[in-house]
Amino acid sequence: MIRHSSTTSESWKDLPWKKFRINLFRLQRRVYKAVQVGDMRKARSLQKLILKSKAARMLAIRQVTQLNAGKKTAGIDGKASLNFEERFSLEKLLKLNYSNWHHNKLREIPIPKKDGKTRILKVPTIADRAWQCLVKYALEPAHEATFHAKSYGFRPGRSAHDAQKMLFLNLNSKMNGIEKRVIELDIEKCFDRINHTTIMNNLIAPKGLKIGILRCLKAGIHPNFPEQGTPQGGVVSPLLANIALNGIESVFRYHEHGYQITDKTPSSSIIEPSIRYADDMVIILRPRDNAQEILEKISQFLAERGMNVSEKKTKTTASTDGFDFLGWHFKVQSNGKFRCVPSVDNFKAFRQKVKHIVNNSNYGSKGKAEKLAPLVRGWRNYHRFCKMDGTRNSLYFIQKRTYKVFNKEAKNNRHSSKTLLNEAFPAVPYSENKHVNVQGTKTPFDGDITYWSERNSKLYDGATSKALKKQNHACGYCGMKMLPGETAHLHHVDGNHQNWKAKNLLAIHESCHDYIHMSKGKP
Repeated sequence: MIRHSSTTSESWKDLPWKKFRINLFRLQRRVYKAVQVGDMRKARSLQKLILKSKAARMLAIRQVTQLNAGKKTAGIDGKASLNFEERFSLEKLLKLNYSNWHHNKLREIPIPKKDGKTRILKVPTIADRAWQCLVKYALEPAHEATFHAKSYGFRPGRSAHDAQKMLFLNLNSKMNGIEKRVIELDIEKCFDRINHTTIMNNLIAPKGLKIGILRCLKAGIHPNFPEQGTPQGGVVSPLLANIALNGIESVFRYHEHGYQITDKTPSSSIIEPSIRYADDMVIILRPRDNAQEILEKISQFLAERGMNVSEKKTKTTASTDGFDFLGWHFKVQSNGKFRCVPSVDNFKAFRQKVKHIVNNSNYGSKGKAEKLAPLVRGWRNYHRFCKMDGTRNSLYFIQKRTYKVFNKEAKNNRHSSKTLLNEAFPAVPYSENKHVNVQGTKTPFDGDITYWSERNSKLYDGATSKALKKQNHACGYCGMKMLPGETAHLHHVDGNHQNWKAKNLLAIHESCHDYIHMSKGKP
């Protein structure tokens, strides 16, 4: 048997990742069930086991160094990546200090907003991100048991498409959506104003972990607001924001038959017409509902948590006038039909990105096609449950312009330009309002692996979808079910990316794909 040095990629690759995932999931499921039945003492004990678990530590390090979208973003220490030796060293550091972690300062990156202002992204170091990810593994299942069913942002197994479908279910012609109004709620500087006391009071965690979370919050505070704010850019920040805002969905509710709600009223008869995605929220009103009273109640709820309703951006809109939410424009037409299309701002931002690539003289037509394909596919995938016909949303004029640019190159003719255009603008089928919503308060931590693996497979189309169905919704490499949390990657078995035969394609975890192609012997 060959023994590998701890600095080689082989030693990292050969770790029992499948066993790690099974062990972590088993503990998380137990935490979820303990909170569900109200056994907080047991939940906190299990959370300690997660923090002590080698499986959780290794998976946390892998997540922030290998899988996360911002894995190459450096913190204040300037480190943008870790080699394998440093990853093993970080695991030892987490083992020693998980209960007494001290955060470094945060690197501040200004991000321009569409209103001309800037938002400060505060990025922790890789080590701090790994600790936060470990903490998230312990906190998330506990709070998933308490979160509202109509909260969809930054939660496993839920997406913006669930919020989109919920709006359709509330505003379609059967629900008499033409008579309804919508409150577009905007929370002023939500992440910067969340009260630390609120987070700590609502946190389900052992005492040592709470101290670590408080240190994490204090690392990114604004000097003028020492008791407020959660740093945007942290792994655990969206979860903490959800914890603070949980319950705002229930501020406005009513009985489906108009009766007064009492303690004996069954939950199935109570309607809570609020839809929240992180700090973005809309509230659907009936004709007789008083918008001002509802906003006052929400303002009171937020004031207790250190936040305010933005009077400039919060408005009440008739459903027939239309409103923007999560990059879509929703409107009930005069004939009562519900329509959802990409919003003007979303389309303009997308078009600008496409123009930046098409007009860039640093790339040839082939390079432009390679860069455009994931951008266009991502945009079309996001809007695949909208009404996408018409010249604007079908990208007719953008494609026409791109074709002209491609065809100007001397090495291209009209046939090769057309081929490149098809590669640059891959077709994604759309089906208006056909998304299937997640059932009630279901969460991946409930242990219903069959439901979640089948649901996860529906997020993909084309060859990936067919491969997942053929593989019974399991990874073709490790054999584990494809659950929310890690994307599926289409792997070409023979290495030939032009061979699209079904027998040559495997749908596998992104991490499994990394291990297949991981170079041997290089740190």
